[in-house]
Amino acid sequence: MTTPAPASPDLPHATVSPRTLAVSAGRPARTAGGSVNPPVVLTSTFVSQGAPAAGEHLYGRMGTPAWEPFEEALAVLERADHLATGRPADGPPATVFASGMAAIDATLALVPVGGRVVVPRHAYQVTLVLLREQAERGLLRVDQVDVADTEAVLATLRGRDGDAPAAMLWLESPTNPMLEVADLPVLIAAAHDIGALVVIDSTFATPLLQRPLAHGADVVVHSVTKYLAGHSDVVLGATVTDSPALHARLVGHRTTHGAIAGPFEVWLALRGLRTLALRVERAQHNAAELARRLDAHAHVVEVRYPGLPADPGHDRARAQMDGFGAILGLRPVGGPAGADALVAAVRLWVPATSLGGVESTLERRRRFATESPTVPEDLVRLSVGIEDVEDLWADLSAALDAAAGV
Repeated sequence: MTTPAPASPDLPHATVSPRTLAVSAGRPARTAGGSVNPPVVLTSTFVSQGAPAAGEHLYGRMGTPAWEPFEEALAVLERADHLATGRPADGPPATVFASGMAAIDATLALVPVGGRVVVPRHAYQVTLVLLREQAERGLLRVDQVDVADTEAVLATLRGRDGDAPAAMLWLESPTNPMLEVADLPVLIAAAHDIGALVVIDSTFATPLLQRPLAHGADVVVHSVTKYLAGHSDVVLGATVTDSPALHARLVGHRTTHGAIAGPFEVWLALRGLRTLALRVERAQHNAAELARRLDAHAHVVEVRYPGLPADPGHDRARAQMDGFGAILGLRPVGGPAGADALVAAVRLWVPATSLGGVESTLERRRRFATESPTVPEDLVRLSVGIEDVEDLWADLSAALDAAAGV
């Protein structure tokens, strides 16, 4: 009989690169003959009797070992594994959900009834739809702001004309799809001064490029569907928090509302997470090169990308991020018709919504009636993938020429 080897000691997460943690975190304990990867746990219920102990698995909707390796890995990547009061009894400080919108809905449930939420005017369109719906039902109030205008955000947080201070500051940085960059340290500190929670949807940046908890954010939200899973084959979301109290509320919302993730989908997301650093590095390199070339292209009106030195968000992004990401905003000549013609003309790029997969995709965002009306009608959002950059450029440049009638 093989004698199990002792479990390996925990890595010193604070001193290990996030690129390494994406590969190493969430692994099973090391035992002789043991699996390197966590198993897919397929069960809806667990053996249990008597008064349940803290953290005991009872029923698949309440918690399952199928989620925990991914949650642990994401928490470590976001540097949320250092809870002052110790690790929660019900799992890591990350919480996986059935979709990004399920994670967003659970986080908005932290707002007290009638509380005011300050949110960027340019943000993920379905987040804005959900906020409008909840405002129409009287659950909360919404103020939209230009998140790049720090003074305007501060004034809105404090409230005008006798309005109460905001209950929550919801941020995206960079924003979807305009790629505006918020002054995170200043806005987070100001929100906390008035007692507001700060939530940051960090889907575009990923934990490799930006860790909002280090800036003082209360909750980080991810659409796991995008870069974390990275292969356009699962729909998942997640939240991460340093607060045991907020973590308990988010887990409670998932449990009672049933917004639970499937075991195999979470296993796929963890497998995708292992290559996050490689994918982000290659996609970001491609995006920077394409942004530079597009900025000089005769048939391009505007390029939005924080990595360009002339971009309005460049200095902020350089100060508070570890990279500029792989999302571009492009306005071709010809207005909306020119944008539609560009999308129709590409052959390697995939006309599709969503983002963050290994493949390069693009779409005109105002094709959605629910997109923010201040997003230009001709804005094409590009999610740059990991293909050869010369192939991407050849296809995109030819499509720009074709769309312009050259």
